[in-house]
Amino acid sequence: MVLATEARCVLFAYHEIGYVCMSELLALDVPIVALFTHRDDPAEEVWWRSCEELARRHGIPVFVTEDFDSGLIATVRRLSPSILYSFFYRRLLPEELLRVAPLGSFNLHTSLLPKYRGRSPINWMIINGETQAGVTLHHMVARADAGDIVAQLAVELTEDDTALTLYRKLLPLAASVIREYHPLIAAGCAPRRAQDLRQGSYFGRRRPEDGRIDWNWPARRIYNLIRGVTHPYPGAFCFVEGRKLMVWEARVTHDSGSFGEHGRLINSDRDWVEVAAGQGSLAILRAQFDGEAEADPVSVLTEAGFPLTVRLQ
Repeated sequence: MVLATEARCVLFAYHEIGYVCMSELLALDVPIVALFTHRDDPAEEVWWRSCEELARRHGIPVFVTEDFDSGLIATVRRLSPSILYSFFYRRLLPEELLRVAPLGSFNLHTSLLPKYRGRSPINWMIINGETQAGVTLHHMVARADAGDIVAQLAVELTEDDTALTLYRKLLPLAASVIREYHPLIAAGCAPRRAQDLRQGSYFGRRRPEDGRIDWNWPARRIYNLIRGVTHPYPGAFCFVEGRKLMVWEARVTHDSGSFGEHGRLINSDRDWVEVAAGQGSLAILRAQFDGEAEADPVSVLTEAGFPLTVRLQ
């Protein structure tokens, strides 16, 4: 039997999930022999702690690379890991690499597999109006998020959650799963059950252009899109007479009923405007024109010279 403090680990980790899971392994005195991670994208709103900085503070060798060439795989082999872990790493590890670790290769995925396999599960769950979320620790195989499940933990997803608040709800679950199941993985006795992919779903990576609001949609669908991609993500948007308007916060004012032409402003107060949707209506609370300051939508529209009778497109 291999003790948790004897099983050498190589980590492919990034983002706050990576930081939290790595911290749990360090607290367990697990020998982490290398970290492979990403460079931050300057186009992203970076709010998470750095796995690279955490590794360097603990004297762990760091490799910042995006390429899985033969040299990288040879490097991992020379490190002789017992276990490979992937924590919010943005690349699918090749099958040849997964075979390097005799005790297995494992990924921490931020959904309740087999639902929401693939990219951006946190955003997609909110956009699709789900009421439950969670994390899954599973074996990695060649197919994305398709390997046998070791453990899962669930949490409620409320209608007020944004992608960021849900992400933060998942952090303690991820830490708990690593804390409880790494010793079992190291000892070779962790539970294991196959996924039934027919009962699941797969979603691809979201692109900024996927955030465009269609005012013909029901108000609830628009609201879910807005909260699913608001800060620190690229945001939902529409256009006002050719100008791009970012919509950062909203609430559903009516879930049903018809309120006139879709996208037309139908009501306003000091700091919000109400917009007719395909079904029901939505109050916009925070907005900004591209390149300008974020504020309440009344200020944004009037300072830009638009009357509150314009139609959002």
